Amino acid sequence: MTGFALAVPFEAEQELVADAARYGHTILARCSGADELASRIRASRPEAALVAALPQYLSPALVAICDAEGVPLVVIASAADQLRHAQDTGIVDALTGPLSWATLMPDAAAPAPDPSPPGAPALDPAAGSRPAPARRGRVITVWGSPGSPGRTSVAIAIAAELADAGLRVALGDADTHAASVGPALGLLDEAPGFAAACRLASTGALSDAEFGRLARWVGSGRTGFWVLTGIGRPDRWPEITEQRVEGVLAAAREWVDVLVVDAASSLERDEEVVSDAGPPRRNAATIAALRGADQVIAVGAADPIGLSRYLRSHAELVEAVAPAHLTTVITKVRSSAIGLNPQGQVAQTLARFGGISDPVLVPWDPGGFDAAVLGGTPLRDAAPRSPARLAIRALVRERLLAGAASRRRPGRGRRSASPAPHSV
Repeated sequence: MTGFALAVPFEAEQELVADAARYGHTILARCSGADELASRIRASRPEAALVAALPQYLSPALVAICDAEGVPLVVIASAADQLRHAQDTGIVDALTGPLSWATLMPDAAAPAPDPSPPGAPALDPAAGSRPAPARRGRVITVWGSPGSPGRTSVAIAIAAELADAGLRVALGDADTHAASVGPALGLLDEAPGFAAACRLASTGALSDAEFGRLARWVGSGRTGFWVLTGIGRPDRWPEITEQRVEGVLAAAREWVDVLVVDAASSLERDEEVVSDAGPPRRNAATIAALRGADQVIAVGAADPIGLSRYLRSHAELVEAVAPAHLTTVITKVRSSAIGLNPQGQVAQTLARFGGISDPVLVPWDPGGFDAAVLGGTPLRDAAPRSPARLAIRALVRERLLAGAASRRRPGRGRRSASPAPHSV
């Protein structure tokens, strides 16, 4: 049974309490408003909090305390103004409908809506009423050493190349320090889709339809991919906990062929040292994304400082990721920072000081990456003949597609899509 704390109007509270046992729930706290619920969260320790999307019952302070304590917040809006209030407080995944357990747990026999957002390829009409084939998608986490090695640019480029190969692809921004996938693709002032997915995953409500509602479709060439944008404010990092990230990865495996995750660079676990009370850990999202990945792309920069940073961080990285699942990608390879034969010198340095063999070397191409940022598009669209793009395409084709191709769904090859014009 799930233990809930309630903050809803009195009439709805009576009905929820009366029907709780029938739906397999128990009520641990009944509160008259957001302030009372916020003050009782720690004492009652509910597994979830169910609140009405009204100012009396839902406040930014309540959202903050629930995130800090790791308590999933389930918000139900029964009118348009309530939905707007929920969005104003940072809740982008509010449920719509009456204040009842049925809204929280809809009839499983009801037809599921098409999870494809506007402009994205629709579900395969040839499938008819047949059940969807079993899916076990892959997770590729892109991690980068401290500094600016180009981790996000590489993650976007990889997602675009995988989609170009005919796979159903999503890109999630799990960076709890400086999320930047959304701005890099021109998706400005958008609600954080990845954080919303984390909230739904914590309640077991993250379905294909919810993924499709939260994700943004980004067109690329003749196809495209979905994007779960990151948190816009760094102080919202408690929303992206380790357990929630694990839930998102598990659900995404049933939604897409490949989920590419952009993760923060920090691997520190200082919170575990200074406290034994189990507080939320800011870097836990990165650890979860690394441990839950089938393949990790570790990015470093090809200059003396960048290589030094990468080698130091690599020693920590291999504690969380098996070397067999790790691919080193060194960007910005150029003779002006390394000297003659920069490719050979970078490869030799990695082998000698880190025992790293067969790295992927991405040539220095500021013009191509600048064009991608300016246009809010992947590198393959901004500069298709870029030497950096060709190196990343080779990485995808030679090292990543071998495992993904066998998981491609029937009828999910490349198809055209005409999303709305994309601009910054």
